[in-house]
Amino acid sequence: MTTMIKKCTRDDLHELQAISIETFTETFKDQNSPEDLQAYLDKAYDLGKLEQELAIPSSSFFFIYSDQEVAGYLKLNTENAQTESMGNDSLEIERIYIKKAFQKYGFGKILMNKAIELAREQNKKNIWLGVWEENDNAIAFYRKKGFVQTGSHSFFMGDDEQVDLILVKPLH
Repeated sequence: MTTMIKKCTRDDLHELQAISIETFTETFKDQNSPEDLQAYLDKAYDLGKLEQELAIPSSSFFFIYSDQEVAGYLKLNTENAQTESMGNDSLEIERIYIKKAFQKYGFGKILMNKAIELAREQNKKNIWLGVWEENDNAIAFYRKKGFVQTGSHSFFMGDDEQVDLILVKPLH
């Protein structure tokens, strides 16, 4: 199995939308109403919105491939693109998703290492993310990687207000 990471461009827009919807649905469909899930998908993964996000210089998307197939993706934010005001010395992992068929093969770890590598290249002091308080597998993964909770914020899944934990990893 050959693994490759590629930075997304506007040419990847439709594939980015497809994997975003697929992985988010796989991850959260069982814990949310179909209406709330669909409302979120329609808003967050609208083609126009994704196109705007791809054009922001302080945001980056990356695909991870297993052989020739996209297995997952990563979205990183710096500076004013961060979803919380964490300062210019921080890098945010806004999204890190792996297709169900490719989970447990180390792809999440590879993408996490890519994010940490890029943060270090940019001389960031911290890397951080928000994770749903009920996503136990993700929380365990992040804690294993050295992230600690420093706060929380509200996240809306359609009309349903949920809580995301803010996890930060200092980069020494």
